[in-house]
Amino acid sequence: MALAKDLLYPSLADERRKHKKKRLVQNPNSYFMDVKCIGCYRISTIFSHAHTVVACPGCSVILCRPRGGKCRLTAGGCSRTTLVHSIMLSEKCMKAIIA
Repeated sequence: MALAKDLLYPSLADERRKHKKKRLVQNPNSYFMDVKCIGCYRISTIFSHAHTVVACPGCSVILCRPRGGKCRLTAGGCSRTTLVHSIMLSEKCMKAIIA
C-alpha cells in the first residue's frame, strides 16, 4: 500500500502552511526588505515584522506601518527582500529600485 503523501519531499504549498518549527527544514517567516523611498529615492533596510512605524531617515516619509504580523508598505514604495525570501517584483518596481 503506497502513501498518498510523500513525507520525505513535501510540496512547497504544504510546507508554507506548517508552523515554522514543524517544517522539514526549520526556517523563520521573517525577512529584511530593501525599501526605496518615493520622496528622496534613498534605500532603507526594514524588518518585515516591524512593530513600529518606520520613517525614511532622509526626508521623514513613512515607509511602512505595523499591521499585527507583517508590516504594510505605504503606497508607492517598492521593496525587495534581502535575506530569506525572494519575491517576484513587477518590472516597474524593479526599474525604480535599480535607477
